[in-house]
Amino acid sequence: MAIDLSGPFVRRPVATTLIAVGIMLLGLLAFRMLPVASLPQVEFPTIAVTANLPGADPDTVASSLATPLERQFSAIAGITDMTSVSYSGSVRIVIQFDLARDVDGAARDVQAAINAAMSRLPSDMDGVPTYRKVNPAEAPIMALALTSQTDDSAALYDAASTLLQQKLLQTEGVGDVQVGGGALPAVRVELDGQRLSQYGIGLDQIRQLLNGANARRAKGSVQVGDAEYALAANDDLLQAAAYRDLVVRDNAGAVVRLSDLGSVTDSTQNVRSFGLMNGRPGVALIISKRPGANVVETVDRVRAQLPELQAAVPATMKLDVMLDRTQTIRASLHEVELTLVVSILLVIAVTAVFFRDWRATLVPAVAVPLSLLGTFAVMWALGYSMNILSLMALIVAAGFVVDDAIVVVENIMRHQQMGKSRVQAALDGAREVGFTVFSISVSLVAVFIPLLLMSGLVGRLFREFSVTLAAAVLVSMVISLTVTPMMSRMLLRPADDARHPDGQGASPDGFYGRTLRWTLQRPRLMAWATAAVVGLGLVVFAVMPKGFFPQQDTGLLLGQVYGPQNISFGQMRDRFSEVVRMLRGNPSVDQVIGVLGATGSSASNAGALYVTLKPLHDPRQDSADVVIDQLRKTFANEAGVQVTLQAVQDIGVGGRQSAGQYQFTLSADNRAALDVAAARVEQAMRKVSLITDVSSDLMDGSVEAQIEIDRPAAARLGVSAQAIDQALYDSFGQRLVSTIYREMNQYHVVMGLDPSQAGNPATLDQIYVTPGHGSELVPLSAIARWSVQKTSLSQSHQGQFPAVTLSYNLSPGASLGPAQRAIRQAVDALHLDPGIAAAPAGNAKAFADTVKTMPLLIVTALLAVYIVLGMLYESLRHPLTILSTLPSAGIGALIALAAGGFEFSIIALIGVILLIGIVKKNAILMIDFALQVERAEGLSPQEAILRASLVRLRPIMMTTLAAILGAVPLVIGSGYGSEFRQPLGVAIIGGLMLSQVLTLYSTPAIYVLMDRFGTLHRRTPP
Repeated sequence: MAIDLSGPFVRRPVATTLIAVGIMLLGLLAFRMLPVASLPQVEFPTIAVTANLPGADPDTVASSLATPLERQFSAIAGITDMTSVSYSGSVRIVIQFDLARDVDGAARDVQAAINAAMSRLPSDMDGVPTYRKVNPAEAPIMALALTSQTDDSAALYDAASTLLQQKLLQTEGVGDVQVGGGALPAVRVELDGQRLSQYGIGLDQIRQLLNGANARRAKGSVQVGDAEYALAANDDLLQAAAYRDLVVRDNAGAVVRLSDLGSVTDSTQNVRSFGLMNGRPGVALIISKRPGANVVETVDRVRAQLPELQAAVPATMKLDVMLDRTQTIRASLHEVELTLVVSILLVIAVTAVFFRDWRATLVPAVAVPLSLLGTFAVMWALGYSMNILSLMALIVAAGFVVDDAIVVVENIMRHQQMGKSRVQAALDGAREVGFTVFSISVSLVAVFIPLLLMSGLVGRLFREFSVTLAAAVLVSMVISLTVTPMMSRMLLRPADDARHPDGQGASPDGFYGRTLRWTLQRPRLMAWATAAVVGLGLVVFAVMPKGFFPQQDTGLLLGQVYGPQNISFGQMRDRFSEVVRMLRGNPSVDQVIGVLGATGSSASNAGALYVTLKPLHDPRQDSADVVIDQLRKTFANEAGVQVTLQAVQDIGVGGRQSAGQYQFTLSADNRAALDVAAARVEQAMRKVSLITDVSSDLMDGSVEAQIEIDRPAAARLGVSAQAIDQALYDSFGQRLVSTIYREMNQYHVVMGLDPSQAGNPATLDQIYVTPGHGSELVPLSAIARWSVQKTSLSQSHQGQFPAVTLSYNLSPGASLGPAQRAIRQAVDALHLDPGIAAAPAGNAKAFADTVKTMPLLIVTALLAVYIVLGMLYESLRHPLTILSTLPSAGIGALIALAAGGFEFSIIALIGVILLIGIVKKNAILMIDFALQVERAEGLSPQEAILRASLVRLRPIMMTTLAAILGAVPLVIGSGYGSEFRQPLGVAIIGGLMLSQVLTLYSTPAIYVLMDRFGTLHRRTPP
């Protein structure tokens, strides 16, 4: 079948040249305007909600804050996952929405739900629940450190929180800024229980005194004559010195001042917070981007603000960049761009070697970059970015966009060798292969249909990859049927040393001709060999280890440091400092941020680490995984703490922070049964050799002082349970009893017992409670007793149910697929209660869902190609002949991946799907030509396919070698991002090499066999 799309363009070279120039200019303009990113902007819309109830234990926070909020949130449409973690005094709820939801619309719904829940929340909360459009499970994009030689941590934190955080939150693309390593300044009133007992003063009296002494309320105005004066008073106290002289009691001249009952100092609101910036005390600003924001553009905006930010803080403070995700992103993109250039040069070199004519080489040398420039224009029109996946698509495209140009140029040269004029050869040659080029391109685009229809994050992630590749193919087809024939007309000359002046291709008496005739005489043998390859491919696929995404080296590690659950803050600070020191001793480590202490997103015994590694290969030689393994051995002997590290990945699923890259979650409606099951599962997982760094967010090893109220005695003395709670809160809750208003921020007066007494439950005997009838104070020991019992440092929910998440990393050399099977077997062997749900979460869940669809994606791609080819050829047989070439490509890809030590990951799956589109090109070139000569010259199918194979041998060899060499730079690269590129290149090269050898013989043999089957079917009487 001939398609004459090239005629008008061959006859009008000036117009065609101007069209090509227009495509080039548009592509160059689009290239300059395309945004730069690490990956396509595909993220689950995520909202993180935080609420604070100072002094409340995790159980109280979970029941009084988390549960009412979760009930309201659960009514919001489009939620795919909701998790919460309640710590002492605070809760963080992370809500993930369906990809179709707009994050701004989701935020409005979340705010409405918070408003609806306010009536059910405790009245003594610290403010109202707040939300941020950020996923806390994602690694920060940037981290700044504020340090000083003279200022203390309170001053540093105040400057960071009051000045820097607010400016950064106003930056476009910034979703959240967490300030860690300190706390806001505060006036701390630390009371002596013995003195209170001696003077008979209750804590509620002190609280009321402090609250009333610092008023700062509206006072109105007074009018005097024609003038009106606003009223002001010195009714607020700003410094600790002003509070010390407050009179608590004046009994006949016996004055008791606040300073007589304890110490009053200018200190910090939270004394259990500590930060180290490269070993020096300081405060960190951890910056996260909002969902959908471009990471590179956001970091550039923050960096542009740095001079202004430095000028905003006192001169004694220094602001430094400690972490910048875009440094490795930019390096990775540079590597990919270099790979793309090398691929283009190798592809052009292939054409030069085969054509041995600079004029013939120039035609595809123009077609390839012109096709890619046209693709840039399409990417810009669709709102895409220059990222690792889209550039990988262009690298792969460079290897086969040249195919169309090679097929057209080679056929035009063949017609010139028949003695035709340049114009006629261009017209006849382009017309003869027009349908072939169209079939190759359209069927290749059909391969991407399953990828475009994939749901979830993985599907959306590779949509840009697929569309970019499809656009490159279609643009290449247009260029090859318009610009390429015109250039061939203008440039090509009949070769004086033409090897085949009759235009018949390879010699029938050559090696390929002789062996092909032998194969065509035994087509059934080749069919059985093809079937055996299919079977072998299925077996290899079944046994090959499966993985999710290749493990990246982004130059950034995140870590968690856990101490014993009942450890004191002073001991934990010393051990944490030692961990930071050991980290900095590793030669591959460049920068270390350590933040320790109870915050809204961590327990009191936990610290966070942000580790930046030195640049890869300059001077760092070890990969991130090797560095983690080195540090794991370093920390193995560090007694009393558990240190977990994980390499930051660009692709992540889930909204829960964890100590490992993968999670396994247990949930139930019975907390006690859940805790028992979680402990059993954790022990079972620790025995699985394929995983390491197993840790649980179940922190039930802490202790609490349980207060048992003697209710009859309390009733006789007029003391309510509420009064007892208030006395305990006043003593041990670090209670915020008053607010100090300043121009730029608000600060608090914090009241409690002296730390030396607050850490001892025996102090309960010295606490007095005010009875409801207002008579003499009642000692707490008269109406209550205390005992020590176990408790939890945190409470987690999945949905609205109690949950425990076990996190883990893969052992060196292990794959996620076998690891998940081993975990499932270990859990099944425990025979857990049916009421306990156990399932992978986050990345592990996404992988489990994707593995189920892998075979379906490949089958769907085959069906899509079959349908398109059937429509193009108006035949049910010929598409089967074309598809018979694919098993060899699949087995070649799997063998190459296994030989190279790669697992079958999502990237490898994409490579196999690409092979479906690339490899069938050989069969289309043969079959399309065979059908033409059958119709035109009346040859038998065996003679036609023999001639077609010989004539098309050179373009088949050229296009396949071009595709292989185009993929070689993907394999040999070793810089940032090579983990993504290498498995794709290995799969393509392995598949093409094996299929090239087999399909040159299997396609003609099966063509003959299918013709015999069709003839037999036609002769069978109805």
